[in-house]
Amino acid sequence: MMKKYPTIEDTIGATPLVRLQRIAADICSENNNVILAKLEGNNPAGSVKDRAAMSMIRQAELEGIIKPGDTLIEATSGNTGIALAMAAAIRGYKMILIMPDNLSVERRQAMKVYGAEFILTPAEAGGMEYARDLALQMQAEGKGIVLNQFANPANPLAHIEGTGPELWQQTSGEITHFVSAMGTTGTITGVATYLKSQKPTVHIIGAQPAPGASIPGIRKWSEAYQPEIYRPELVDDFELIEQLEAEEMARRLAREEGIFAGISSAGALVAAIRTAKRVKNATIAFIVCDRGDRYLSLNIF
Repeated sequence: MMKKYPTIEDTIGATPLVRLQRIAADICSENNNVILAKLEGNNPAGSVKDRAAMSMIRQAELEGIIKPGDTLIEATSGNTGIALAMAAAIRGYKMILIMPDNLSVERRQAMKVYGAEFILTPAEAGGMEYARDLALQMQAEGKGIVLNQFANPANPLAHIEGTGPELWQQTSGEITHFVSAMGTTGTITGVATYLKSQKPTVHIIGAQPAPGASIPGIRKWSEAYQPEIYRPELVDDFELIEQLEAEEMARRLAREEGIFAGISSAGALVAAIRTAKRVKNATIAFIVCDRGDRYLSLNIF
């Protein structure tokens, strides 16, 4: 019989968890802590959103909501759009992505490479909130089907079934703190759900933007647009991340650890280091949600 080889879809997940060696080494040594980075940029389309994108499409297929050849519509700030464009290419769907026009050129180009169409909305007209409303309007007009990452339970399910168990296994159950940037909240909700089911004392920390900060991938939603998948009772603490400290940490991650990551990943690390200063004998894991090469045009590096 011919050997069965994996497809590109099969390479989503099972990402490395690595120990930081230089950044915050003095703090970790003093308090007997370890900071671990979950390298989600190793997914095939380059981000943690690959997990949710494939999960949402698979689940919609199982429920008979979509079938190959249909048109999918999604509002996105970048990584979910790239992941959905890849997933749509794999499974045979047309993809229309709606996003604010202030997103990096690299992310737009990546979506286009996978064959997606995109609609740019004026950032000053309401940003992601306006994009979300437009996606639902287009669905009501019969132009496609919205998977709706903000309300779709298959989003956090990807992390309940994948990212959370991986972190648990990779740390042999020793994880004490989990840190994630908060955007659509699928990652932090799903991972927290799983980890707390294994060890209720695991502390969950969400990184949110400080007032005035505009960090791609980190959001604080108004009450009217709070993602329906978010479970606030799962998040124990929040860290407000300043724009400049996130950008500086992104440069440090590349130069001191060899991890070329995006700005929201660096923001999560800022939160992880603050945590490491307060606790002892801790195993702290944070999500490196994507790669830094899709932010080069922003001149951060």
